[in-house]
Amino acid sequence: MKKIDAIIRKSKFSDVREALHKIGVNFFSYWDVTGVGNEKGGLVYRGISYSTSDIQRRFLSIVVNDDFVEKTIKVITESAATDKIGDGKIFIIPIDEAIRIRTGETGGKTLK
Repeated sequence: MKKIDAIIRKSKFSDVREALHKIGVNFFSYWDVTGVGNEKGGLVYRGISYSTSDIQRRFLSIVVNDDFVEKTIKVITESAATDKIGDGKIFIIPIDEAIRIRTGETGGKTLK
């Protein structure tokens, strides 16, 4: 099993969520985060300059079986891309074990 952490643009979240559901990834956690990245500069709105060094993003945490990792990464990459700086990052972390609290099941079957 692997844990896939993805940091994406908030504006692309619904596209990513829909794409994940289409391939059968129906359970994941997400939350809003703020970070500092390579995007530089600022925005000007009604004559007031706003810093964009603090970037609003959405953080997704997904656990999948090993045979589903590449498919999940491909879907996230394709659905989150805008081809501009700041599209995000994906991190893959090994998971040693998973346990379903209700039944005590262990391993990959806990993800179904």
